Amino acid sequence: MRKIKAKPTPEIVENVHHPLEQYFREERLPHIWCPGCGLGTAMSCLAYALEELTLDVDDVSIVSGIGCTGRLAGYMRSDSYHTTHGRAIPFATGLRIALEMQKPDHKVVVFSGDGDLFAIGGNHFIHAARRNVDLAVLCVNNFNYGMTGGQVGPTTPLGARGTTAPYGSFENPFNLVYLAASSGAPYVARWTTLHTRRLKQAIMEAIMKPGFTFVEIISPCPVNYGRRNKMPTGLIEMRYYQNKSVIRNFADPKDADIKPEGEIIVGTFVDEDKPDYFDIYDDFVKQMIQE
Repeated sequence: MRKIKAKPTPEIVENVHHPLEQYFREERLPHIWCPGCGLGTAMSCLAYALEELTLDVDDVSIVSGIGCTGRLAGYMRSDSYHTTHGRAIPFATGLRIALEMQKPDHKVVVFSGDGDLFAIGGNHFIHAARRNVDLAVLCVNNFNYGMTGGQVGPTTPLGARGTTAPYGSFENPFNLVYLAASSGAPYVARWTTLHTRRLKQAIMEAIMKPGFTFVEIISPCPVNYGRRNKMPTGLIEMRYYQNKSVIRNFADPKDADIKPEGEIIVGTFVDEDKPDYFDIYDDFVKQMIQE
């Protein structure tokens, strides 16, 4: 009779820390996001961006809204704020204004989801971009309301399925990069969670550029969006990004719609210099004093 060798008991290693432990609340890890979700990757890209920029946790604040992505604020060690649904941007605007007099170099990052930022929060987004408030807005777009059951949302591609559209969505979705660019954002980019190095670089550029900057992060949601649209695992969705993503820097954002089975145009769409809200305000105050 053939003897089967017992596998050795794995050695238990204690006190192992994440390489970027200074940015994470390790007492709250591991996170509760679903297997295959891209949110852990997106959060790591943010942490690596902060490290490369040599920004301490005291140099940056994270603001998020409601939804799966909104949980990120609770995992970051910096001052972070988990706000009400759709109100991350106005909350961050108030924080940015309060910091302007005392800590003008302090960075405020809004990190939330497509439903939070572009459904109930859509009005706040377009007006903050129009005003060019100094915020870096990072939007994880998984094409549905992932936390509440997979309902279609403002970015669900035409024809894609969700719990509220079992035969496919009949609603035209927002093209987020076009919306951001047409609202006046001086920096607009889109990457997927497959493009980790480029995503990290885009986050760095968004954080350091003055004014309202926007990065769309296309991310898998295998449990809700994926399994209803023939992509039931995170790996399958990542392979889809690999096959369908086309890098076209400075392409016309109007042509960057995302359609089922269609290509995903990624890259930097807008990168220009323009005075932000505080520059215009300061110039006005100086002019009034001179008069």
